[in-house]
Amino acid sequence: MEDFNTYIANMEKSVISSIIFDPSGFDDISDQLQVGDFLYPAHRHIFDICKELHTQNLPITPDFIASRLVGKRSVSQEEFTQILSVSPIANIEAFIKEIKNASIKRELAKLANMMREKSFDTTLTSESILDEIEQKVFEISSTKSTQTDFLTSREIIELTLENIKILKERGNNILTGLATGFEDLDRMTTGFNKGELIIIGARPSMGKTAFFLNMIQTILNKNQGVAVFSLEMPSTHLMLRMLSASTSIPLQDLRIGRLDDVQMERLSVATDTMTTKPLYIDDGSSLTILQLRSKLRKLKSQDPNLEIAVIDYLQLMSGGNESKGAIGKERHSVIQEISRGLKTLARELNIPIIALSQLNRVVETRDDKRPMLSDLRESGSIEQDADVILFLYRDDIYRKRADKDKIAKLKRDGKENEAKKLEKEMYEQDKRNKIEPAEIIVAKNRNGEIGTIRIQFNKPYTRFEERIRNDEKDYTPTNTKLDSADSPTIQIVQL
Repeated sequence: MEDFNTYIANMEKSVISSIIFDPSGFDDISDQLQVGDFLYPAHRHIFDICKELHTQNLPITPDFIASRLVGKRSVSQEEFTQILSVSPIANIEAFIKEIKNASIKRELAKLANMMREKSFDTTLTSESILDEIEQKVFEISSTKSTQTDFLTSREIIELTLENIKILKERGNNILTGLATGFEDLDRMTTGFNKGELIIIGARPSMGKTAFFLNMIQTILNKNQGVAVFSLEMPSTHLMLRMLSASTSIPLQDLRIGRLDDVQMERLSVATDTMTTKPLYIDDGSSLTILQLRSKLRKLKSQDPNLEIAVIDYLQLMSGGNESKGAIGKERHSVIQEISRGLKTLARELNIPIIALSQLNRVVETRDDKRPMLSDLRESGSIEQDADVILFLYRDDIYRKRADKDKIAKLKRDGKENEAKKLEKEMYEQDKRNKIEPAEIIVAKNRNGEIGTIRIQFNKPYTRFEERIRNDEKDYTPTNTKLDSADSPTIQIVQL
């Protein structure tokens, strides 16, 4: 150990000596090394002085450094003289790598000691210890290198042309990412692309879960891996919905086992097919951004075919132990941490990440209850980090709610017969209308158009479907209303 420390000490002296005798490369060095990466206090202190001088646009010379060392006990004159006596080195990158590597190993050794101490602490739970360890490992791995490598225009052009050639060979005029199962949505977004954060927002009962399940079914049909983190619904409930949508067996019949022989045969075929699909569901009721990162990185290493991850839903996540029960400004900061973490993770793993999100109650107070960006809970950070924001809207939800309120009022006023008549009408109408109109509102699209897409919701099978069109026209002016039965499928806002 003593020999290794001496070896690192010599490395540190060589790097500091090289800085003093050729400060022109200090920016590159300070990008890769931090003060804490140096093992010896004297070396840390001199490196810190070099950073201070550089920040103040003062020359990094022996005289300037010596003037800052006056009265400092952390560095002796002998130590400073030893550093100055070391010859500058040519291959400084190799020395920096060794210093950084030793620094990380020291941090890991400290972490191992901390793990041992905490494992014997009876006041701590295993979950809290694991959370803290995950946080420390994340912090250590984040400091491996802070250097940013620039790409030249030539390199960027080569990468861009290579991507264009790949798309041309596909012969696909719409998709650059994963297909959503909705052609008009694919046309507007070019699919869900690698590194993107996609937010799907809606008020309760609009069908957020059914919508994302419909989309991942399309992805699974191409044998592309999907990870789902369901914080609200058990995995078996999600599977029932997927089976209902894929077999056209009413969800309620599946729930109670009311199936005939033909339906059982369809169900058997669907389950046999589903067992071969690369679907991974984590239905734990709590999830931090660190846990999500750890689980996805592990899953990605086990299955490189993992193409997309879904979180249902964002507001049920926590930023860490310290964020549980946070309210007001604290909760806003937690959501900011989560949304930023999701975007960073999407880029790191090079996959799209979908996060379902709640909307504020304020949407209920407007005459037009179609969601807007400002309706997102803690909307500032989510709106900023997301590449694509989709809202779901079904007008029938509000119509039924209004009818129920009307029935309740009739009963309060003692008009029981009128209330029963309206209840019967609602029941008959609900039996007749198995298909409801629905809208996908593309409220944000960082790399394309925004607008509204008309689809439909098949209630018995909890399945969103593309609308049967009455004409071939896809795009309409932004002021065209969407309440006409034969209105076009998409309303576009050109950015």
